Amino acid sequence: MLKIGDKAPSFTALDQNETIHSLSDYLGKKIVIYFYPKDMTSGCTTESCDFRDNLSRVKSGGAFVFGISPDSVKSHKKFEEKESLNFPLLSDQDKQICKAYFVWKEKSLYGKKYFGVERTTYIIDENGIISKIFNKVTVSGHVEDVLINLTQM
Repeated sequence: MLKIGDKAPSFTALDQNETIHSLSDYLGKKIVIYFYPKDMTSGCTTESCDFRDNLSRVKSGGAFVFGISPDSVKSHKKFEEKESLNFPLLSDQDKQICKAYFVWKEKSLYGKKYFGVERTTYIIDENGIISKIFNKVTVSGHVEDVLINLTQM
């Protein structure tokens, strides 16, 4: 498990526009990474739209936002277009980023066990160090919690 004070695991991934993003490209800046299970599902849409609607507030806190899920670049593009999202959605189809951040977990639904993304958000400081972890995120009010933590950094 990762904890506050750990160096954030590095990654490189394509976004919905096939632009490559590496964590190392953002050293010197705060980063909010939210991991979500699936494009165009109700909770993920609500969370993504909350980040969309509050992006100027996140940026005024000096941070960039990335959404990450195992969905494809093509799926992310459809999601971005449908919801008018205004930040990068990184594709982690091989689940290596999800595993590095310990969000790929065994889950259970109606007694059936399966693996999937546990909704989790990380705030990474300008030095690439994890400054806050939100585990098992409840979508309602989450972006406000992120904003409060950004102002305290």
